[in-house]
Amino acid sequence: MRISMAAVVVFAALVVVVPASSERAERSTPTATPPASAFLPSGVFGPRQLVFFGYVKSLTSTNGRYLARIDPSLMLTGITAQKAAVEDGYVRPGEPVPNDYYERNETKRLLVYRVPAGAQVRVIVNPGTGPRPVVVPVSELAQIVKGGNPRKRPGLWPATAGFWIRVEGDRALELDMPYRP
Repeated sequence: MRISMAAVVVFAALVVVVPASSERAERSTPTATPPASAFLPSGVFGPRQLVFFGYVKSLTSTNGRYLARIDPSLMLTGITAQKAAVEDGYVRPGEPVPNDYYERNETKRLLVYRVPAGAQVRVIVNPGTGPRPVVVPVSELAQIVKGGNPRKRPGLWPATAGFWIRVEGDRALELDMPYRP
């Protein structure tokens, strides 16, 4: 039986390629399912939770339930901020944006979210020792949004400073006022 040179080449190629490809497959095959992320899409409705920056324009209580009307805004950093600021005429090409962030609020249209009474809320105060976050109940935030300071907190920043807001569906679960120089 005569073996052709083409058969020898094919056999040699298989000896080299098959083990290499099976090793690659073994290395890339996960051995366990990674943990689920609260931020990755799930099903047809997308991510279970979102975080965005916005302004709480009103927070009202009706029958023990709070409704917030929120103006969402884009808080941009890095090259995204720089390019958007140039496009908007805020800075000239090549100029950096102040504090490495730029806010683009394209619309003043409000979104309505339910806010559970137990939602996590942090506001910024400056009692003379520097700005720091303070946890407050939603009921107090409702008064702060109206311009009040019911607990007479020293150096309370106004709600117009905005909040990072974590939502799940139509519920705002967390509102966190950022320090913005």
